[in-house]
Amino acid sequence: MDILKIFLIFLVGLLTGFLNVMAGGGSMLTLPLLTFLGLSIDVANGTNRVSILIQNLAATYSFKKNKVHILKRSLILSIPATLGAICGTLVVVQINESLLKKIAAVLILLMGAFIVLKKDIWKKNKIATKKSNILSYLTFFFIGFYGGFLQAGVGFFFISALMFLEGFDIVKTNAAKVAIIAVYTIVSLIIFAIHNQVDWKIGFILAIGSAIGSSFGARYMVLNEIVWVKYLLFAAILFAALKMFFS
Repeated sequence: MDILKIFLIFLVGLLTGFLNVMAGGGSMLTLPLLTFLGLSIDVANGTNRVSILIQNLAATYSFKKNKVHILKRSLILSIPATLGAICGTLVVVQINESLLKKIAAVLILLMGAFIVLKKDIWKKNKIATKKSNILSYLTFFFIGFYGGFLQAGVGFFFISALMFLEGFDIVKTNAAKVAIIAVYTIVSLIIFAIHNQVDWKIGFILAIGSAIGSSFGARYMVLNEIVWVKYLLFAAILFAALKMFFS
């Protein structure tokens, strides 16, 4: 692997780690990049989990260090999310690569549209709500299923659920989100590894960049100043998704 490729992987990890902590969507760039580098979509999907795990562990530690205490509830919610992720991962590792590439392209494109249309995701706000444990657990199971299946854009679903069902403000929402994803990604990554769908070398290079980016994002939660990022992200997603679908 040449120096330029290593630097590109690290740089994308840095950017996607930051984006994933601030809101989500980083994997919508990571997956196309890994396929452009020559990985099959199934291996790219598994390899991406190395970075996802490391960046969310780093972000969880950073939030805790900055006195955002939400770990107990996060661990409770991670149980249904992990059960869903196990189901989603077991499904995706069995899917034909050509079909998976088209499914991934469509889902990534839909999530890209969601980024632009769901404006509140990128702003600070606090939503008062009445908790319903049953509804929360069911919701987190299905979000976990999607996360285990593809991961790309799952952060937006978690943000919506944590704000509207749990009533967290945006900082606690992101702190809970990264903790939940970290937990279920451990199990998901193990399943991908068992099916030989992980390139560990590329995964760790990506993970180093994403850990740095996620730690930075956790410390500097200034969402109102990064609204413009969604348009740049959508443009990149549109190009990448179309290339994946027709390749």
